[in-house]
Amino acid sequence: QVQLVESGGGLVQAGGSLRLSCVASGRSFSNFPVGWFRQAPGKERECVTVTWGVGSTYYGDSVKGRFTISKDNAKNTVYLQMNSLKPEDTATYYCAASSGYRATSYSRDYDYWGQGTQVTVSS
Repeated sequence: QVQLVESGGGLVQAGGSLRLSCVASGRSFSNFPVGWFRQAPGKERECVTVTWGVGSTYYGDSVKGRFTISKDNAKNTVYLQMNSLKPEDTATYYCAASSGYRATSYSRDYDYWGQGTQVTVSS
């Protein structure tokens, strides 16, 4: 059984940084797309970033240049480094992994999800 467990969320002031972690059990991240999505109250879940293959990445327009996704295959962990945080980044952040090889920005294409971690950015 695949489990994804996120950590690292919290409250931070605008302009600050946070690093989220997602540890997987039951499946290796190394060969399959894995990413971060977020959902704010009253809004649809959106793709923040996805990584697949050997270093391929996608970033949503709103986070380009500020957020960085990385993987440690030995630890089966994916990270999201978030810098220059803005109040509009406030959301619940979810780690997601696909059972296929096709990387997309659509949440429906991801089969495994973490429980989410809250990120709140104060102005």
